[in-house]
Amino acid sequence: MLPIHPILHPLSATVRVPGSKSLTNRALLIAALARGTTRLTNALFSDDSRYFARALQTLGFDVSLDEANGAMTVKGRAGEIPASQAELYIGNAGTAARFLSAFLTLGHGEYLLDGDPRMRERPIGDLVDALHQLGAEVVSLKAHTSAVVAPPLKITAHGLPGGKTTLAGDISSQFLSALLMVAPYAHAPVEIELTTQLNSKPYVDMTLAVMRDFGVSVERHGYQWFKIVPQCYRALPEYSIESDASAASYFFAAPAVCGGQVRVENISRHSMQGDIAFLDVLEKMGCQVTATSSAITVACHSSLVGIEIDMRDIPDTAQTLAAIAPFATSPTHICGIASARVKETDRIAATCTELARLGVKVEEHADGMTIYPCDHFQPTTVQTYNDHRMAMAFSLIGLRIPGLTIANPDCVSKTFPNFFTVLNALRS
Repeated sequence: MLPIHPILHPLSATVRVPGSKSLTNRALLIAALARGTTRLTNALFSDDSRYFARALQTLGFDVSLDEANGAMTVKGRAGEIPASQAELYIGNAGTAARFLSAFLTLGHGEYLLDGDPRMRERPIGDLVDALHQLGAEVVSLKAHTSAVVAPPLKITAHGLPGGKTTLAGDISSQFLSALLMVAPYAHAPVEIELTTQLNSKPYVDMTLAVMRDFGVSVERHGYQWFKIVPQCYRALPEYSIESDASAASYFFAAPAVCGGQVRVENISRHSMQGDIAFLDVLEKMGCQVTATSSAITVACHSSLVGIEIDMRDIPDTAQTLAAIAPFATSPTHICGIASARVKETDRIAATCTELARLGVKVEEHADGMTIYPCDHFQPTTVQTYNDHRMAMAFSLIGLRIPGLTIANPDCVSKTFPNFFTVLNALRS
């Protein structure tokens, strides 16, 4: 349990958040596939990235971790997976699960990929089906006891044949990103056709940008069709990871709760991360955003106004918006985030439940929620459902409302181990 004490004055703070989880994991995978050695700087050291790095080490890759300097060094094997047999445990690291499922099909041998109880509930069937169409042999060992295709997965690999595949894009964009990143090492060209609208498009843009940085191009038609011919990533002597825009969202939002301003360093409004668009959300609510090439400042000196917004492209910031919405002068309606129900927890249900326990009127919808202004909050302990984003988002409410305690605060170690230390820096 961790009590969050209100800040009784307008904010005037400067903070720095860790490297991007999304970029760290993409760069780790691609560096392992490249020919030669790549050093990742400003890399994220958290539960998720450690699971990913350890999985690569278990597979026989030379991955050196220098946490003191925020660096990871990866010796790529040009598409080869050294180990012919491995059992990999990735906790509840969804990105690692999706990316490694596709990555392991490039090997030659038998691999088992498993996670914690929640990971065994998170669907991966669309990715498995797409890999089957490309000639891979991937089996869910849970399939005979559950209708949900989920880890543990058994991959019997003989290289990835390639060809044409179809994929639904409305569950997780990570399925498409996983296919795109490994496709250059298939035996034949890979064509991917989306059968539904794609959620979280900016994350696919990020994947394509990292692939380009490492020398691989993709032919595409919007977000409906992609073609990748066999080619090889080139290692980069140094690859700098941007600070995490999702993690920054909590500090961008803090002035909306407390007033004043917060400057977040080492991040640009031109970031390749889609969650930087959360700044547009704050501006619509009445905040002011100023940016330089290396820092962003958000200020709020007036009342917030509620908004109606489709967040399908930035679902990881929906809880951040939900936490500040009760302080607005009119209701806020969030839609387009049905995919949030299969994250670390059912984030729509969890967010609505905890807001209601705080005394906030909230309506739950299939793909979002409506949150009403609140004048009288109830002191409570916020349950976090072992979801880092629940802990971080609801901490914002505690910066203004007394009596709020965060249960299981250590769950932030998934992506932002020193979150509460950085949060306390707002008090200066």
